[in-house]
Amino acid sequence: MDALKEASLDNEEVREILKNTTDLRQYSRQIEKEFKDVENKSIEDYIAESQNIANLHNQINDCDDVLERMENMLMSFQSVLNNISTEITQLQRKSVSMSLQLTNRQSVKAQLSQFIEDMAVSEEMINIIMDTPVTERDFSTQLNVLNHKLSLVKELSFKESKSTSDVSDVLHKLRLKAMSKIRSYLLEQIYKFRKPMTNYQIPQNAMLKHKFFFEFILSNERHVAQEICSEYIDTMGKIYYSYFKSYSTRLTTLKFEESCTKDDLMGIEDNASKGLFAKTTSLKHKSTIFTIGKRGDILNQQLEAPIIVPHAQMKNRNTVEALFRSEQYALVDNACREYLFVTEFFMVRSAQAQDLFNQIMGKTLTLMIKNLETSIHDCFDTIAMFLCIHLIFRYQLMCHKRCVPALDKYWDSLQSVIWPRLEHVFRLNIQSIHDCDPSKFNKEMGPHYITRRYAEFSAAIVGISEHFPNELVSRLLLELQNEVECFILRMAANFPTRKDQLIYLINNYDLVLGVLMEHTRDNSKEAEAFREQLNARSAEYVEEILAPHFGGIIQFVKECEQYFDKDQPDELRKQERRSLGLVASFSANWKKSLEELNREVLLSFPSLLTGSQLLQLALGSLVQYYHRFHKLLTPNARAQLTNIHVVMVEIKKYKSNY
Repeated sequence: MDALKEASLDNEEVREILKNTTDLRQYSRQIEKEFKDVENKSIEDYIAESQNIANLHNQINDCDDVLERMENMLMSFQSVLNNISTEITQLQRKSVSMSLQLTNRQSVKAQLSQFIEDMAVSEEMINIIMDTPVTERDFSTQLNVLNHKLSLVKELSFKESKSTSDVSDVLHKLRLKAMSKIRSYLLEQIYKFRKPMTNYQIPQNAMLKHKFFFEFILSNERHVAQEICSEYIDTMGKIYYSYFKSYSTRLTTLKFEESCTKDDLMGIEDNASKGLFAKTTSLKHKSTIFTIGKRGDILNQQLEAPIIVPHAQMKNRNTVEALFRSEQYALVDNACREYLFVTEFFMVRSAQAQDLFNQIMGKTLTLMIKNLETSIHDCFDTIAMFLCIHLIFRYQLMCHKRCVPALDKYWDSLQSVIWPRLEHVFRLNIQSIHDCDPSKFNKEMGPHYITRRYAEFSAAIVGISEHFPNELVSRLLLELQNEVECFILRMAANFPTRKDQLIYLINNYDLVLGVLMEHTRDNSKEAEAFREQLNARSAEYVEEILAPHFGGIIQFVKECEQYFDKDQPDELRKQERRSLGLVASFSANWKKSLEELNREVLLSFPSLLTGSQLLQLALGSLVQYYHRFHKLLTPNARAQLTNIHVVMVEIKKYKSNY
């Protein structure tokens, strides 16, 4: 593009010259002349400046010399710098090598210093181990250090390390000295247990405070550890055995002077019973064996109450379960503490802990099982035995909460002693009711005392077993219930009239149901069974007491309702004469009949609430029959019938507030 522009400019100049000049040769000569003038002037200027040019040439040569010298100097510097770079690289390599050597030496130094420190035996450690009492804190500190050194030397000896020979003799002597002092101290603490009236928790706490002593002995001299363990087992085993043997013996003196016998079974007549009413003065603090009363508190509020102190309660007498609770709670408290102690101090777990615990407590537990076998052999107090079983359940659960499973077999052994005796006595009670002769009892329509015994007993057993149900107990309760129902029916058969029989049945069923509902859940199987019996007999009784006063109306309703249901008015009109007689009789006597009903019902039942309920049931049934009777009457008879509102007003007068 630039060449084109220059060509374009030349062409324009040519055109301008051609335009202004007519002779090109003249123009050419003119140009040449101008060139020569310029050349001459240039030569003149050059000649005029020749000296300066020569000076400039000399200066340029001088500069070249200077620059050459500088080049040589810089080349020398470059060579020096190259040498320095090489030296720096070499120094860097040496620095890395020295740093690695330093790191390795520091690592070796740390390990070697630790090793020397671990192997070296200081004068301070020797003096403390030799002279300081074992109870001092410094002794425990140095004992830990010594134990570490002994472990290290033992480990190095297997590797045939020569360094161990320098210190092994000193460490061996220190180990023997420490072992001797620790052994003496621990045996001294164990011997303190043997002193009379000693609170053995104090030496136990002292041993726990220095539990590392036994760990040191165990890791260095197992036969000494075994000696201490055996001495502890022997000492504590004798202490527990002696304590519980003495405690159990003294507890037996606090039992009631007169215990329950085979004459105290549920079906035994009052005049033959010695366990309930004989020697009243010796039993003044004892409830009947069939009533739980406040004895159930032993499973709740009194479960963890302080144990009985025999010498402080010599004048008081206690039930079987109260003595059993005190003895077992004392065992739970001591056994749990002992188990936790041996697991922590002797460093044992699981089967080893169980075995060590059994060596200490085994003889004591066997003694207590035998004592229970002896005391339960002639026990006829079923509630007491059942309470003892549930005490076992609760104390076993308590042990598990304290992480002490060591007594599980013991609890199973106690149950294996009590359950057979409980079942045997339970069946004796059932058999005693089965063998009862109703003819030997007075004909009284009130609740029978055997029924009351059953009610209280059944409520007690059901109430106790709510949290720990048992199939055997449920089966025995059902057998007892069936036997009692049969007994009540046999007793009712002694009465000549059905109404008296029903009164007797209702009184007994109502008593049982009331006691059961007071002490157990409303929906218990026993309560439901007697509620059904009571409702059935109550409905039958209502029919019986209404029959003498309103039997004609009831009979008329039952016979003629079929005609009304089948829409046979002609048949109903045929009964008009009969219905008019019934209407007239009702109108003349209904108020008097209500008074007699009220008096008869309230006199027949000792419970005002039961009597009131039966009366209301009878009056309600009467109103229903009255409505049904009213529907069956012809218009003529209906007009003569007493108005239902009048009857209702009179009935409301008998409404009870009970």
